[in-house]
Amino acid sequence: MRTCRADLPRGLPLAFPVMSPPRLRASLPRLSRALFPAAVVVLAAMVPAALWAGEPRPLVFVHVMPWYEAPPQAPGWGWHWTMNRFRPGGDEEGRATIASHYSPAIGPYDSSDDDVIEYQTLSMRVAGVDGVIVDWYGSADFRDHAALHRATERIVAGAERAGLSFALCYEDQTVTALVEAGRVPAESRVEHAAGELRRLAGDWFGRPAHARLAGRPLLLSFGHAGLDDDEWSRVLEAIGTPVTYLSEHRRRPAAGGAFDWPIPAEGVAATKAFVERSRGQATSMPVAYPRFHDIYAEAGVHASWGRIDDADGATFRDTLALALASGAEIVQVATWNDWGEGTQIEPSREHGTRDLAVLQGARRARDGAFPWEPADLVLPERLLAARRAGAERSALDRAAAAIVAGDAALARRLLPEGGTD
Repeated sequence: MRTCRADLPRGLPLAFPVMSPPRLRASLPRLSRALFPAAVVVLAAMVPAALWAGEPRPLVFVHVMPWYEAPPQAPGWGWHWTMNRFRPGGDEEGRATIASHYSPAIGPYDSSDDDVIEYQTLSMRVAGVDGVIVDWYGSADFRDHAALHRATERIVAGAERAGLSFALCYEDQTVTALVEAGRVPAESRVEHAAGELRRLAGDWFGRPAHARLAGRPLLLSFGHAGLDDDEWSRVLEAIGTPVTYLSEHRRRPAAGGAFDWPIPAEGVAATKAFVERSRGQATSMPVAYPRFHDIYAEAGVHASWGRIDDADGATFRDTLALALASGAEIVQVATWNDWGEGTQIEPSREHGTRDLAVLQGARRARDGAFPWEPADLVLPERLLAARRAGAERSALDRAAAAIVAGDAALARRLLPEGGTD
């Protein structure tokens, strides 16, 4: 469930509603950032070893949004930071005034910034994440789709450098937008979508890092506001490459399974229901998430979709435990960085690395060779800070390589507390 997608014109965002959830409870008190180092150790210790009982362990992928634009990579601040209401740059307390109830620990950023991508993917590595699922809007030169495609290419390249797997989630509602704009004839919807997916097959499906499920390249599509069930059947037949296709919430006739997503109107009850419906199905993909706390009402976009409370981290711990125990081969975390809907686990000023520590604790409980500890979750941020400060890049490249290689001792030595030399 998402609204105000990047395929819509800036300045006139529209919603593609799939539900109308009522507003829920107010937010819980936020932790002081000064407590984070101690808090992450406590949270990691709370993760039971039984989370990944059985063989093999499920893989954990995080859902990544490629749509953020910021200077100097972009000429101005993109819609997803501003929603035409907020002005990034800092308030009286030094907090960026962005379209979110939360603030990135590294500040608002551009999704195509290679240093930021390095920070993000190395943070994932240290947290025990296996791969990324990137929101993909196609490659058409329409609105900002082409720019999003270029950002996606950079994110995929960064994931590969970090030793992560990747897959894409196709926003097929873009086909409807192209038809409405007169860019694609209504009778060519299937042909257009098949052409986009054939491009994926040629460019990405065969790459070693591309995720595979049931022996085939993994492909997701978001929502049901784009292609209908019959159109998806025809698209998959037309692309000529067998894939394991997962549709959202319910399994379309042509899909190999379904993936779940947080539903604010129903909360964790809906998450549990999905797991029960799909238990034992290796090609289902349950979801874990920390909260749902969107900014749409405050931004004047439309009414809030509703609220799933953070519950001082319990929501993420509980949904992660549920997903990992489901029997699925891949679990998706929603999301890495949807700051507008407040579902991010990317480090923030409000929660620090708390949610990454939960992921890491689950990995450490199941993987005795995993080298990273909760205190190491700050290493990628130190690396980014050093790059931004203009430190000698070759030394920093060594530190990045150490993280990728799992050489925790070397990474700690090259990225000491207090900064690099």
